[in-house]
Amino acid sequence: MTIETKENGKEITLLPAGRLDTTTAPQLEAQINAVSERAERLIFDFQELEYLSSAGLRVLLAAHKFFMKRGSGEMIIRHVNETIQEVFEVTGFMDIFTIE
Repeated sequence: MTIETKENGKEITLLPAGRLDTTTAPQLEAQINAVSERAERLIFDFQELEYLSSAGLRVLLAAHKFFMKRGSGEMIIRHVNETIQEVFEVTGFMDIFTIE
């Protein structure tokens, strides 16, 4: 998996490409940790993401909890393909995350 990062002031977009699974989840977690303190708006663009496992869901949930606990900022997930959309629906994460 590769992760491209785009910054526009306090808006930071992470663009993971490939598979987000047990092997690659720590890579995304490290990238989130590197930017989360300075991000008021954290956007995940999943246009190039092919697969999402429970390990990836855990990383996303931890990032969401960070923003909720902080009390400011927002986390948005964009460009979700059908496979990943189904994962969000089956796990109930559609009700937790802001998905555009």
